[in-house]
Formats: sequence, C-alpha cells, structure tokens
Amino acid sequence: MKWYLKVLKQYTDFNGRARRKEYWMFVLFNLIFSMVWGFICGFAGFPEMAQLYTLAIIIPTIAVGVRRMHDVGKSGWFILIPVYSFILAVSKGDEVENKYGQDPKAE
Repeated sequence: MKWYLKVLKQYTDFNGRARRKEYWMFVLFNLIFSMVWGFICGFAGFPEMAQLYTLAIIIPTIAVGVRRMHDVGKSGWFILIPVYSFILAVSKGDEVENKYGQDPKAE
C-alpha cells in the first residue's frame, strides 16, 4: 500500500526512476481498487461513476510508467509501444546511475 501512496504523492513527477516493485505494486493496488469501486458503483446503479476513478488515476499511472522506463535507461516515450514497454517493465533496472538519476534501490 505504501508504494501506491508513494505514486499518488508523485502524481506529476515524470522525472527520476521507479523500481519494479514500486511500479507493479501500484498496478496491483490500482487493479484491486478499480475492481472494487466498479463493483460498488455497478451495484449501486451508477456504473458511469466508476469512470471517475479512471480519470483521477490516469496522470499518476502515466507518470509511474514513464519513471519505470527511465529505470531501464529508456525514454518515457517507450511506454507507447505495448509489448516492448511490458518487457521493459518486467526487466531489471540499471544498477548504476543513468541519465535519469540514481538507482532507486540504492536510495
């Protein structure tokens, strides 16, 4: 949960690096929250309310994805290439400082 909150606190930070754990824990909690919220909204009879969560979380999702690409030494634009960005997202990050900053594991 702390990784999810960390991403939300850095919701407009497209600089720096995000390690695998930060990215995938955010993806996991985001999936859980969106499913629960969607179920609640659907059960209450307001399915369009579920889209509010999606709109609220889109900028932090893109930001953490860009920082994840930076961790493997790639530009944030690589997030637009679906299969390749998934491969990069599961790849180990650079263990040394790269042009996007220090290794987040070392901090």
